[in-house]
Amino acid sequence: MAILVREDMKVLIQGITGRQGTIHTKLMLNYGTNVVAGVTPGKAGSKVHGVPVFDTIEDSIKEVGPIDASIIFVPAPFALDAVIEAVDNEIPLIIVITEGIPVHDTAKFVSYAKDRGAIIIGPNCPGVIAPSRVKIGIMPADAFTPGPVGIISRSGTLTYEISISLKNAGYGSSTTVGIGGDPITGLSFIDVLEMFRDDSETKAVVLVGEIGGDAEERAAHYIKENNYPKPVVAYVAGRAAPPGKRMGHAGAIITSGQGTVESKEKAFREAGIPIAKTPFEIAHLLEKIMKKH
Repeated sequence: MAILVREDMKVLIQGITGRQGTIHTKLMLNYGTNVVAGVTPGKAGSKVHGVPVFDTIEDSIKEVGPIDASIIFVPAPFALDAVIEAVDNEIPLIIVITEGIPVHDTAKFVSYAKDRGAIIIGPNCPGVIAPSRVKIGIMPADAFTPGPVGIISRSGTLTYEISISLKNAGYGSSTTVGIGGDPITGLSFIDVLEMFRDDSETKAVVLVGEIGGDAEERAAHYIKENNYPKPVVAYVAGRAAPPGKRMGHAGAIITSGQGTVESKEKAFREAGIPIAKTPFEIAHLLEKIMKKH
């Protein structure tokens, strides 16, 4: 059983009629994801690749029944309202693809969702894929193949590169979760590590971090303190980034020695976690560490 997602989930797409929503609806449908409805205010009655469009989530639920997951493509200024609408309609899993959402908006909706028992993935993330089963996100399907390695990543593009190198080395992934690169995200490395710990399909975990924030340091501390039972390999992107410079992601800013590649790698080393210097080294480290377990 994959974590977070399953094949029979009823998926709703918020912002389905926009360019990204339209493209990725088709790709998710092609993958076999059970997309049952879309929402764009003012576009009720239309269809996108055969998926009915509604003005509100409430209207869609009247027609298709309870929704298991929503994926959000709405523009950043409307993302807060979109997430709150999903939470208020008791959708348990909400994946926020949108980038550029103001941090105070993210803080509001993450807190709102947590108080009401909904799980947020993202924002500014590629989503979740359980290869050959279900994809709720924007990742390229052919980069992923089924296997025993769980992947948790702050970076979108790097996740695909790493998955391809694992695939080429004969490793596939159980579930890949892109948690997003913003300073505040719904799920953290630790949240997903806990899910993988209890997942019988996942035999090892790859953490893909990047500069900025302290999410990687906290994950390393959690692994060490809890004597994490599965092998973990880490990779931290951003080695060439100059201090104090924003690098693409809102979360990727280094301040006074915190959030550097060095501080993150030091935390992983102290937790006994092997660190790949390049994405292509991950498969080799996995092979070595999985033999020991």
